[in-house]
Amino acid sequence: MRVVTVAQMKQIEKLADANGVSYYQMMENAGTAAYRILRQRVPHAKHIAVVAGKGNNGGDGFVMARLAAQDGLSVTVVLAEGEPVTRDAKTNYALLHALPVTIQTADTVRSIHADVVVDALYGTGFHGSLRPSGQKACDFMRTSGAYVLALDVPSGLQADTGIAADGAVKAQCTVAFDSFKQVHIAPAAAAFCGTVVLADIGVPDACHPHA
Repeated sequence: MRVVTVAQMKQIEKLADANGVSYYQMMENAGTAAYRILRQRVPHAKHIAVVAGKGNNGGDGFVMARLAAQDGLSVTVVLAEGEPVTRDAKTNYALLHALPVTIQTADTVRSIHADVVVDALYGTGFHGSLRPSGQKACDFMRTSGAYVLALDVPSGLQADTGIAADGAVKAQCTVAFDSFKQVHIAPAAAAFCGTVVLADIGVPDACHPHA
């Protein structure tokens, strides 16, 4: 079992990018792998809500939203803290505009009824406490009654410690990208992560520590 820190994971991705697997391709691979896992675990889902943050975790969610829409599912994307700000997330968000995807904000999130909620809000970047907009999105995910699948790390948990902020998301399944993080093995975080599934995002073996 390979367990890495957030800093180590950034270095792994940097090496992968330098070795021909671009950040954009890793995002595509991550979203595709997570969507495949979602379909295996909730095969009868008809309506998916993707709660997306402004960074690359949101970008992974946009890939899932695109694939779900192309599969004929009803898809709602919630821009929990506004439109994406990173290059690859912006690109994947733009691809949704040609598809039957409903875009909403955190202010209207309570009106959504979904079979599955994808937590693509913060990923490994979270620390401290939830901001008001993030809290609103996390409240929805915690109380929706839907199956919750988190991308890399349930929102509100710190990846390197497993410490949970007040109002953190509890997922039925967490998809860990490329390597496990400390949060995935922290006993206190188990109730938030649910079943942790490791997904290959195409990083060459040589890019990993001690490979």
